[in-house]
Amino acid sequence: MTRFLLSLAVNAIALWSAVWLLPGMDVTLSSSLHLFDDQTANTVVAYALLGLLFGAVNAVIRPIVAFLSLPITCLTLGLFTVIINAAMLALTSWLSSFLPMQLHIDRFFFTAVFAAVIVSLVSLVMSSITNRIAPERR
Repeated sequence: MTRFLLSLAVNAIALWSAVWLLPGMDVTLSSSLHLFDDQTANTVVAYALLGLLFGAVNAVIRPIVAFLSLPITCLTLGLFTVIINAAMLALTSWLSSFLPMQLHIDRFFFTAVFAAVIVSLVSLVMSSITNRIAPERR
C-alpha cells in the first residue's frame, strides 16, 4: 500500500510540475469537485486523481502501445518512447474530460512532448527518492 501511495504521489507531483512549467497545460476543476473549503486542498485532490488516472493509463495501455511500436522504437534508438509518453499524456487528457477535473493540453508536438520529458525526468528523480524511503520487497 505504501508503494502505491508513493507512486500516486510521484505521478501527481510530475503532472503538477509539467503544468507549472508549460504554458500550454492547465488543470481545471469543476464545481462538483470542491470537497473542501480550501482551494489548495481541492487542487491536491485533483492532482491526486489525475495522477491515479495517469498511472492507470501507464499500467494498462502503455505496455501494449510500447510492444506494438517496438520496431519504430528500435529504428529511432529509443527516441520514439518520448512520443509514446506524450501520447499517454494526451490520452490522460482526453479521459480526464469525463471527470470533474480536466487536464488540458493545447498542442501535441510542443506541449505534450515537452510535458512527457518533464514528467519522465521528475518521475525519475522522485522514484529514486521514494525507493530510498520504501524499497521494494523481493
